Amino acid sequence: MDVFYEKIMRPILFTQNPELAHDLALKAMYTVSVVPPLRAVMEYLNLVKTEKPIKLFGLDFPNRVGLAAGFDKEATVWRAAAAFGFGHTEIGTITRFKQPGNPKPRLFRYPYAEAVVNSCGFPNDGAEAIAKRLGAVLDKNRAITKKCPLGVNIGKSKITPLEEAAEDYLFSFNTLADYADFFVINVSSPNTPELRKLQGANFLPNLLGAVKTANEDRAKKLGCPKIPIILKIAPDLTFADIDAILSILFELGLDGICATNTTITRTDPKMETKGGMSGKPLFEKSLEIVSYIAKATEGKLPIIGVGGITDVERAGQMVNAGASLVQIYTGMIYRGPFYARSLANSLLWRDKNWL
Repeated sequence: MDVFYEKIMRPILFTQNPELAHDLALKAMYTVSVVPPLRAVMEYLNLVKTEKPIKLFGLDFPNRVGLAAGFDKEATVWRAAAAFGFGHTEIGTITRFKQPGNPKPRLFRYPYAEAVVNSCGFPNDGAEAIAKRLGAVLDKNRAITKKCPLGVNIGKSKITPLEEAAEDYLFSFNTLADYADFFVINVSSPNTPELRKLQGANFLPNLLGAVKTANEDRAKKLGCPKIPIILKIAPDLTFADIDAILSILFELGLDGICATNTTITRTDPKMETKGGMSGKPLFEKSLEIVSYIAKATEGKLPIIGVGGITDVERAGQMVNAGASLVQIYTGMIYRGPFYARSLANSLLWRDKNWL
């Protein structure tokens, strides 16, 4: 199936505008999402399961491969993730306020490099609308996410000043908390002005501390477990920056880190300069950061490795470096809709053989 995609389907899709091709992929996954018999058959055929679930953040993951944030921005197709082989999915990035994102064109493919540059800027319907969309499904059947955990990625609205960012994230957290198996705090996208400043000591402790307190208050009020909170960081940080962030995470007792987001660096001057680059050229930097975090924390902080995982070897390298889970998005653009199944199978074989 992957070969068929690369030889037949991909050349056809790549004649289309990148954002149009993305919309076509969403429509296909939406069809699977809303047809339960089709979804069940595809899950049976494609969802790779380890002999025992991978236990992380207090959750059970059927395999190590997840769908990264940015694909299902509006939470419309997440139910189909397991049908394509994913062991978890991350929706969003979701903001407090509805926003259209940055002007088009904002998505650019570079097939010769297996890379993508995007400057989307968190287009989404806003936290309240997306909470209603999730509630329409999960209020009736919460068991859906038990077999494929659902992560909710939240970010700052473009119109919100940095000084009010904590309130923005808090609103989205409180609005979406009933539906999230885990939250990912996105302070690392290059496509919202000044957002990456939130990674610094002037803002990050207050922001994460506010979310942590809200999480604890909710758990106490409802008598339920706290929701795992994970921070997503940029690949363009220095090791000193990362050390400072890790210190904050350990001080607050947060649950994990996602490394990394897209990069503002370019491997080719012909690439679009606005936005973040993902795909194969990002891999070495993401791998370096995952390895650094694993060593700096002595493996005590769970890591989701993401960035440039375009083949099974890179997936294995990311896990060897210290990632407990990996995520893909751009890799699926170049390898096809069932790429997650291929990766999950390869990592399952790796785990069995201790490679």
